[in-house]
Amino acid sequence: MRVVVGVDSSTQSTKVEVRRLDDGALVARASAPHPVTTPPRSEQLPEHWWSAFQQAWAAAVPAEVDVVGLSVAGQQHGMVVLDQHDEVVRPAKLWNDTESSSDAAALVDAFGGPEAWAAAVGSVPVAAFTITKLAWLRRVEPHSYERLHRVLLPHDWLTFRLTGQHVTDRGDASGTGYFSASNNAYRLDVLAAVDAGRDWTAALPRVAAPSDVVGEWRGIPVACGTGDNMASALGIGLEAGTAVVSIGTSGTAYTVANVATSDRTGAVAGFADATGRFLPLVCTLNAGKVLDATARLVGASLADLDALAASAPSGAGGLTMLPYLDGERTPNLPNATGWISGLRSDVERSELARAAVEGVVCSLLDALDELCRHAPVERVVLTGGGARSTTLCEVFAGLCEFPVATVDADEAVAAGAAVQAAVVAGGGTHAEVADRWGLGRSSAVATRSAAASIRARYADLRAHAMSAHE
Repeated sequence: MRVVVGVDSSTQSTKVEVRRLDDGALVARASAPHPVTTPPRSEQLPEHWWSAFQQAWAAAVPAEVDVVGLSVAGQQHGMVVLDQHDEVVRPAKLWNDTESSSDAAALVDAFGGPEAWAAAVGSVPVAAFTITKLAWLRRVEPHSYERLHRVLLPHDWLTFRLTGQHVTDRGDASGTGYFSASNNAYRLDVLAAVDAGRDWTAALPRVAAPSDVVGEWRGIPVACGTGDNMASALGIGLEAGTAVVSIGTSGTAYTVANVATSDRTGAVAGFADATGRFLPLVCTLNAGKVLDATARLVGASLADLDALAASAPSGAGGLTMLPYLDGERTPNLPNATGWISGLRSDVERSELARAAVEGVVCSLLDALDELCRHAPVERVVLTGGGARSTTLCEVFAGLCEFPVATVDADEAVAAGAAVQAAVVAGGGTHAEVADRWGLGRSSAVATRSAAASIRARYADLRAHAMSAHE
């Protein structure tokens, strides 16, 4: 049996998915965990990713299959620093590490303000972006910075471990803050805002074309790989006019477009996708983690939390939660915390559960609103672990102005990486593979009435929080 393997190396774990090349049927899937991290300092040793990959590979890939393609998708942004011997200098800073928030602000000023950044790279850097972490490294750990010979993204590093090549793709590169998606080129002048005295050319990985074979591992052709959001778009066969709202630990709202976006406010990141198009995206730091925290507080499982939230009235009896538990990226409030308004002595567990769900939904809808200002949207599909919550999906559909569906994609990122692997195995274009495999089938979410006051109360609480952090 000819199969391809897609790898999803996320913040929490590495997943390996095996699919048949001809029809995309799932053969096997396995995962292995990464060390737990919590902002403001969120770091992991890359070797833990490699160990998790090896464990998941051993558990998922049958000995009798013929693996004809392999690709790695990884958590976006991040910073892996290598020395001249290709050894990791220090733990990798992850996308949700917010220690570089002051460096982000300084870089925005140093390069001429938000408009200059948006024009140069399509995005205004926040703490998530790799370029801010480079500035942090130079400021806080000069000894580590002096050892810097190469800088890679998480998926780049795993591809390097597989192939020995320093290579990336335009999708993941567009999240660094020093790559222009519209020009398909690094912006060395932007990196000069970090260090004008360094020759950055040799430090950056080659940017492969979307269908390139970049090397081999155990005789298996390896694709260029990409960032997790770009892979997710492949894994659900995303088309223009459809917005994805992905509800994982964090939340994202994105779509594909034929024209690059440039948002001077910084809310919408002007990313590239994994096929040659563009992927405008809005990210929140807090989504599924809010439901996890609330479940712990009320002493319930996630399934029980969903049932509790369903049993409470729409509007949670006047209780409103602002879910910025670990800082926030949209809006850019890296030092924010969560807020609860309307708390009374007679509050029920079910109302707290409902407020958490409604707070996460309102945050995601804020992200969707930002996206709609820069790209046409006609429908929304929900994906990610949070989309398994029936109550969350119904609340979202009740508050959203567009038709809402859930997409049949348990592991969209791994599936998207498998699409890339199929392309390098000669399976056709990305779109042809996704169509042949039947990716992106969706089911409409029933719309139920929602209290009209929910978003208004949330907006008031958000305004108070923003004022408090000015």
